[in-house]
Amino acid sequence: MAIHGITARLTPYHEHNAAKVRPELIKRLKGGETVALIADAGTPLVSDPGYKLVQACIEQALPVSAVPGPSAVLAALLVSGLPTDRFMFAGFLPSRRVARRNSLHELAAVPATLVFMESPRRLARALVDMADILGPRQAAVGRELTKMFEEVRRGPLAELAAHYDGAGAPKGEVTVVVAPPAKEAPASGAEIDRRLEEALGETSVRDAVQRVTAATGVPRRRVYARALEMRKVRGPRP
Repeated sequence: MAIHGITARLTPYHEHNAAKVRPELIKRLKGGETVALIADAGTPLVSDPGYKLVQACIEQALPVSAVPGPSAVLAALLVSGLPTDRFMFAGFLPSRRVARRNSLHELAAVPATLVFMESPRRLARALVDMADILGPRQAAVGRELTKMFEEVRRGPLAELAAHYDGAGAPKGEVTVVVAPPAKEAPASGAEIDRRLEEALGETSVRDAVQRVTAATGVPRRRVYARALEMRKVRGPRP
């Protein structure tokens, strides 16, 4: 802002003060002022509370326009070498392993390239879970994208997991891009059993059936019937 001679008054707006500051900004807008939501780390509104300010403006019939800035999400997608015709930004995965794996199970069948933000210190563990649940997909890990020390590493998920497990946590902001699922033949009975065995060991019959149905595309009725048979043999969860 100093370079461009901008001396307008600055008002912090972030997840910790948004609820308090938002009404004040709306009041200023209705009074005829112009408010610009800016960020010093990429495009505003992407994975931050800025969208709530946009909602509030729309509810008050206030005009909103956008001037996009550097975006790690799109930059990572473009340099990944993976399909760009359909993609899904999934934000940050949960930090706890069980919740993270559950989220990945929900995303496993999405027919699109997946884009994640990830903490550098959790990167290796997240990649291990991705390789385990999403399978042998190609992926790319971008670090400090659009910045001076930009770095991109590409390869199968398992290979990337092994690299960062050995190299340690990278420095800076990390974005992970994962290829969409390969088109496969319908899952075999053995594959359904394997997936159900794993899911039933972690969650309820209902959630296990939902997870396996999403991952395999097999009709829910068939998966549910098989889950009941397996649970009867296994007995109730301890």
